[in-house]
Amino acid sequence: MANYAWVLEVRPGYEDEYKKRHDEIWPELVEDIRAAGLRNYNIFRYGLTLFGYFECDDLDRAIVELGKSDANRRWGEFMGPIMKIETDTLRNFSFLLPLQFHMD
Repeated sequence: MANYAWVLEVRPGYEDEYKKRHDEIWPELVEDIRAAGLRNYNIFRYGLTLFGYFECDDLDRAIVELGKSDANRRWGEFMGPIMKIETDTLRNFSFLLPLQFHMD
């Protein structure tokens, strides 16, 4: 199992809306995320900065599976206007942060 992290931003004034939308996340999206192999997925916010963390055995497979998900596509359209999103165009996925330290 490998762990991954990303950083994005919520647009100013949309902090509460971002939280509300995730409090009401679509069950089919959660199912698709799990089916793609992501586990222990967490998102934290500091000011406008969002920090996501998840674990996954096969990231390349997960990206392919999420790319097939209609719920994931619709969620991206739904969230896009309230976020500043930078995507790694080679993977069509959020830029992942390089691991700097790990302690068991």
